Amino acid sequence: MDEPDEPRPAASPAGGFTPLSTEGMVRVRRTPPRDGWRSAVYKLTGGRINPGLSEIEERRRALLTKVRTPLAGPHSVAVGSIKGGIGKTTVASLLGLALAEHRGDRVIAIDANPDAGTLADRLVGEGAVTTTIRDLLDQIDQVRTSTQLSGFTHLAGRLQVLASEQEPELSEMFSKTDYEAVLRVLSRFFECLITDSGTGVVHSAMQGTLDHADSLVIVGAPTVDGASRAARTLDWLTAQGFTDLASDAVVVLSCDRYSPDVDLARIRDHFRSRCRAVVELPPDKHLATGGLIDLDALAPDTRDAALELAAAVAEGFHGRRTRGLASHGFR
Repeated sequence: MDEPDEPRPAASPAGGFTPLSTEGMVRVRRTPPRDGWRSAVYKLTGGRINPGLSEIEERRRALLTKVRTPLAGPHSVAVGSIKGGIGKTTVASLLGLALAEHRGDRVIAIDANPDAGTLADRLVGEGAVTTTIRDLLDQIDQVRTSTQLSGFTHLAGRLQVLASEQEPELSEMFSKTDYEAVLRVLSRFFECLITDSGTGVVHSAMQGTLDHADSLVIVGAPTVDGASRAARTLDWLTAQGFTDLASDAVVVLSCDRYSPDVDLARIRDHFRSRCRAVVELPPDKHLATGGLIDLDALAPDTRDAALELAAAVAEGFHGRRTRGLASHGFR
């Protein structure tokens, strides 16, 4: 009886054979374009001719890769400014919607404004809020599961929203201790927590927001008052010992107000020299109504700016965290 054949060792490349690999067996195909003439050519030829992505689509693809930067644990993003009426809540809303839309983990936007904030109005609609952060605080010891927590939040697309208290007396009572209690619960169920803070930098709740922030977004404008207040915010943060947080911040310039007499390039360069990134949010008719924000209703340039903001913030997800949730024992 013949002995069974011994297994033949795989030939080395030197023997004239090319080893098989997944990369070698599967043809690499260009990503189909979605916009412009490139998309038209691709569709008209049934995919036989693929011109590839345009520079704009390539840039968007790169931004999406940054937005999806993995998180090792819960990450707290504070959105703030010492000037009111500059678009802080709009920026917090766009950031939350963009991150929730393009990431696979759980994102929540928190209205921590002790002056009856409007974050929930912009995200879920005025009059649609049935529970607030005060309701959560009143029953916080009973929250054990995400299902129980969902009874206190509202949904805007894939983004969860925790509304602020609207009664002035109760809203003003919101303190650092309250914020920390809420943050401790939310960090058990969400990977990314975005806090829309108030404009009172010395308020107790704002102190709590900064103490537990892993990253920071500062909102300004390309105007004399808007730019100077954003710069003063950075100065104040540095003076209070938040130097690392300030230098790693992302500055958003809300361009709904503009004057040709103001040197936008100089303002942009100033903040780029002081912070990690600068994002310009263009004027948008949909945002100008002050009503419910719908990503699909935004102008293309505004959607791109929101994606750029989300990418800039997400680039800080893998950085070394010297303060924030991790340093305070949050999960």
